[in-house]
Amino acid sequence: MHEITQEKLDKYFDVTGKALKKVTIPETDYVKLHIRKAAEDCLDLAQRYFDDARHFRDKDDWVNAFAALSYAHGLLDVGARIGLFDVGGDTVLFAADSESTNELLEDDEQ
Repeated sequence: MHEITQEKLDKYFDVTGKALKKVTIPETDYVKLHIRKAAEDCLDLAQRYFDDARHFRDKDDWVNAFAALSYAHGLLDVGARIGLFDVGGDTVLFAADSESTNELLEDDEQ
């Protein structure tokens, strides 16, 4: 398959939109001010890419819409993976390994 279909684009908008809504930045002692700022910046950038993807889709530019969605969801995945975001262990919307993320959090609390 060498084309971006409306069905595929709609699917990725749905998945990334759900992922954006699920992400929270933890309010615990291990999140230092500079780490919290990094989490906020990463989430803001993901949201901006998602908004750009909508703009491209509305202009029927599906290739750039798909690319922007890929960036948006990649930022969400990496934020979840390294513990910037709390995604409740969701391995459906995120490529996060909940065990490795939990280990990061537990190590920092010790």
